[in-house]
Amino acid sequence: MAELATIARPYAEALFRVAKAADLNGWSDLVSEMSQVAANPDVYALAHNPKATDELIASAFISALKSPVGAEAKNFINMLVQNDRLTLLPEIATQFHALKNAQEGAADAEIVSAFELSSAQLTELVATLEKKFGRKLNPTVAVDGALIGGVRVVVGDEVLDTSVRAKLQQMQVALTA
Repeated sequence: MAELATIARPYAEALFRVAKAADLNGWSDLVSEMSQVAANPDVYALAHNPKATDELIASAFISALKSPVGAEAKNFINMLVQNDRLTLLPEIATQFHALKNAQEGAADAEIVSAFELSSAQLTELVATLEKKFGRKLNPTVAVDGALIGGVRVVVGDEVLDTSVRAKLQQMQVALTA
């Protein structure tokens, strides 16, 4: 069976072309929401229920969305349902956001901190990281007390780990070598 990324790519590219011609940021938010709804186990079960009609699946999916859904989005959802591809939405969203970031010269940054960051700290950290990585960053922040202190940043395939836990692990390796 083909990889999910390969199957999702044409859908993501087509959706990106439609979004680019309209409101890219609005579509980005809608695609993220659709991805979250499609990842729900109940939606997955409904999409794979042989007794459920395509119309039922599509209408249930659309009703689960909080954002208003225009005609183009309804057509997209109906097409995914008819082709039994609704559960591909998380991968389609990932590729859609990658295309959006590439156009904007930006990247997603996953920031994990040992403690809650204030908005001023986050703004300063993002500005520093943007200089380091040389592009605009779209941060998502999480808190993980296991880091003990510092932050761990993942941008694409690059990792910047300045946490105390990482430094302790490095010291352990150096001492046991």
